[in-house]
Amino acid sequence: MDFKSKILLIYGPTASGKSKFAIKLAKKIKGEIINADSMQIYKELKILSARPFKKEYQNIKHHLYGFQSVKNNFSTGDWLKLVNEKILNIKKRKKIPILVGGTGLYFKALTEGLVKIPNIPVKFRNQIRSLHKKTGQKKFFLNLTKIDSLVKNYINPSDVQRSIRAYEVKVFTKKSIYDWFKSTKSNYDKKDFYKIYIDFPRNELIEKINLRAQEMIKKGAISEVRKFIQLKVPKDKSANKAIGIGEVKEYLNKEIKIERLIEKISIKTRQYAKRQSTWGRGNMSDWNKITPNSLNKFLKKF
Repeated sequence: MDFKSKILLIYGPTASGKSKFAIKLAKKIKGEIINADSMQIYKELKILSARPFKKEYQNIKHHLYGFQSVKNNFSTGDWLKLVNEKILNIKKRKKIPILVGGTGLYFKALTEGLVKIPNIPVKFRNQIRSLHKKTGQKKFFLNLTKIDSLVKNYINPSDVQRSIRAYEVKVFTKKSIYDWFKSTKSNYDKKDFYKIYIDFPRNELIEKINLRAQEMIKKGAISEVRKFIQLKVPKDKSANKAIGIGEVKEYLNKEIKIERLIEKISIKTRQYAKRQSTWGRGNMSDWNKITPNSLNKFLKKF
């Protein structure tokens, strides 16, 4: 299999072994790895984000890992700009770019283009959320279909987040979010990519996630959160969403014991993995699905 002219994309739920697989693949095809995980960009969240340790790199160059402060804003657009530069530089060195991560929006922006919807003020967005809370999802969605008929083809009537987003975009911009999508283009052709989706069986993944939660605590997740608290990161920063921060805070406040801490991190991570898998099934039907058992078989092709 010849990947010399390709950009390789590797997506899968958390704890599916993406990073290790990417390193093995990079060694086979002279590749360099680019991060496509929105939490692994933060230098202060090495353990909670499960960022690969440098000793695990095996002399493979890794890009866009642990380079941003948790105090900074960093958008999908910011990531895409840096990634385009990295891809160009890697190709100039006659190496193959391998993007690996679990942030679906990053991959969507890369392969389909970034939707350039105008920034909607927080105050306006909060008003829409208040409206949703007041009317309830059923009536809210019905009202949404009256002002934007396109949503019927794309949004499940029970999908709260997408309904709210579509509503605020339509009311604020006077244009359907799906019209915005249609006017979006990628910098690349479809043939430029080789897409790999690690399709991990749910039961096996749950076992790995439970073990990972225990390992995070052993490696120093509690100390990492202590340092994070000292930084006094503003509440509106994305880093606050990292799984484990809120749970460790509860532990430090003596609200829960260590066993419950590990359990809560496991539960949150399993829920996140489920959302990632749902995203994959809904948005990555054209990707090459590979099960964990067939990863080594795939590598033997080179």
